[in-house]
Amino acid sequence: IFLPSLSLSFSLYFSSSLPPRLSLHVFCPGLGLTGIPVFNVNNNCSSGSSALMLARLLTQGAYDCVLAIGFEKMERGLSERYPEKTSPVGRHVDVLDELGAKPGLVGPGMNNWTSAVIKMFAYAAREHFAKHNTNVSQLAKITEKNRRHGANNPRASHQKALPLSVIAPSDGTGKVAGSQRVVCDPITLAMSAMTADGGAAALLCSEEFVIRRGLQKTAVEIVAQEMTTDLPSTFNGISGFSAVCGVDMARDAAEKVYRQSGLEPRDVDVLEVHDCFSCNELFMYEALGLCREGDSGRLVDNGRWIPNKQGGEVFQLDKRWVVNPSGGLESKGHPIGATGLAQCAELNWQLRGVAGKRQVEDARVALQHNFGLGGAAVVTMYRRPASYPNLQQFNRETYLARARL
Repeated sequence: IFLPSLSLSFSLYFSSSLPPRLSLHVFCPGLGLTGIPVFNVNNNCSSGSSALMLARLLTQGAYDCVLAIGFEKMERGLSERYPEKTSPVGRHVDVLDELGAKPGLVGPGMNNWTSAVIKMFAYAAREHFAKHNTNVSQLAKITEKNRRHGANNPRASHQKALPLSVIAPSDGTGKVAGSQRVVCDPITLAMSAMTADGGAAALLCSEEFVIRRGLQKTAVEIVAQEMTTDLPSTFNGISGFSAVCGVDMARDAAEKVYRQSGLEPRDVDVLEVHDCFSCNELFMYEALGLCREGDSGRLVDNGRWIPNKQGGEVFQLDKRWVVNPSGGLESKGHPIGATGLAQCAELNWQLRGVAGKRQVEDARVALQHNFGLGGAAVVTMYRRPASYPNLQQFNRETYLARARL
């Protein structure tokens, strides 16, 4: 479709394998040289959702149709290509040391940056275990769930389910079953999102544009969206390792989204959350309001597999929520610039009812959480077309009358 009013918002996280000067004009010449505005966005792992947010804001003002694109060509692990530059997570690493994390690399072949990120989440998991009596078995169940979901996702990097015996340590000694190893106690290799190459995109339109193009049947509404950046609790050491990992940011953004939308956690049917490690998904059950603080382990243990009409099955928490039906980052991989928009795509497919064997039946409301260290948490609430009457009542004649005004 030729879109003469198209403005292009471009999400690109420059991994160290790419020269910093690269932009859409160099990387995607096939989109054409149209002269339209282009914006490059870099917000670490939340780059995709940051582009989505900026694109949405543009459709509320100057432009009818905005395209957000995210992609990534990754190296092995996280890069330290430019050590002479100030690190955007330097203060986070300092807090990690102040809180008592063991210095040094977590294993052979791991650089300082990769080791620091793994330790942030591993120590936050230990902290949660000690405070709330959660355990590694619950983390393994989350990974098992995500890998079984990913087996039904043709876009996932991992499309094979893993049994619990392979995912989790076999005992308390640090020994593991099968081929998996402990990366940093209690996180095993299977509980970690792998680096991956990938891309995703989302087209955002004003309500008037949707009506003019007759897109009501497939349009999905973003009813609320908030970004929260680092808070004082991230660095004061009082809130512990979880605050360094963005739990407070996620909670703050989610609370604002619920207020803005007028919806509650119980209204949500399906979620895509940032499971860079399975423990972060556990943290998000609490931060996003699915349960009280400390109850996330119970939520996992009481979950159940339910069949859908497409011949697949999904894992349901508390007889209500399905989290990461895409398989999450643990199955899809984590191409940093694309992840937030890939989450957006999955939730749109879910709300349109076209997700195949991973379909959440009759999904009406969806919630997305995307997090980037350094630091930003973006939470977005979506709703399917049948849920909002303004588009159903807003016919072409009404639009034309408003356009004449």
